[in-house]
Amino acid sequence: MYTKLISVEQLKALQSAKARLMIFDCSFELMNPAAGEHAYQQSHIPGAVYAHLDDALSDKGSLGPDGQVMPHAGAASGGRHPLPRREKFAMWLSSVGFANDMQAVVYDRNGANYCGRLWWMLKWAGHDAVAILDGGLQAWQAAGGEVRAGDEPSHFQTNFELGEPLRTLATTQDVVDRLGKGQTLIDARATPRFKGEVEPLDPVAGHIPGALNRPFGSNLGADGKFKPAAQLRAEFEQLLAGRDPATVVHHCGSGVSAVPNVIGMELAGYAPTALYAGSWSEWSRNPKLPVEKG
Repeated sequence: MYTKLISVEQLKALQSAKARLMIFDCSFELMNPAAGEHAYQQSHIPGAVYAHLDDALSDKGSLGPDGQVMPHAGAASGGRHPLPRREKFAMWLSSVGFANDMQAVVYDRNGANYCGRLWWMLKWAGHDAVAILDGGLQAWQAAGGEVRAGDEPSHFQTNFELGEPLRTLATTQDVVDRLGKGQTLIDARATPRFKGEVEPLDPVAGHIPGALNRPFGSNLGADGKFKPAAQLRAEFEQLLAGRDPATVVHHCGSGVSAVPNVIGMELAGYAPTALYAGSWSEWSRNPKLPVEKG
């Protein structure tokens, strides 16, 4: 069972052994939501199922009066990419043929930004056997891995059963209640957005008071793979500067790009930490909540 990362060689070995396995391609582009599926149609790992961020991994409703996405009633979080309820997510997993006894492997071609969302959601659904393909599709192709174009044959529907959540979802109220009370917030957005110098997506610029900044790409090396555990550990120790790792809550703009920081901490040897999935896109819509710049 692979629970964090899986290498190209390890994935090929699972395929050769005909293991109970499902591969998910989560490629996506925020500014062009159709681009990820188009890229999947052009080339993907044989057998991979496409997981669309907006459709399968979010529960978006209509646009609100401010032009921002509103979550469907009953969604598990707010923000631009509201988490679906665990039950609704389980229905999607069942519809694509994913079963409880399968190993999941997730990848994208975007620096693990989007496949991390599905990794986290499967953990949240109680499924531990999910791993990120280290280096993504680029590493697969560089190692001579076969790719295929077009659609894949559909799978028989299964009945995926939810388990106890293996990761913690923090709500806006949770974050508010712990502001200034030993909570450590880590914001994964690019530094200019964190500082409030620019804000291309959300109604207010800035960050949650007291938050630390670690852009999500900081977890990867120049080869597109996650940095070694010792290096990640040293970097997080420097960022935390003595703060208790157990108090960490990760967030970003809409709860997606925060996940590489979640994974980075686990690879560094820390216990799993919480995710505030609503993130800045939910926080910044409430004028009563405090905002910090700089």
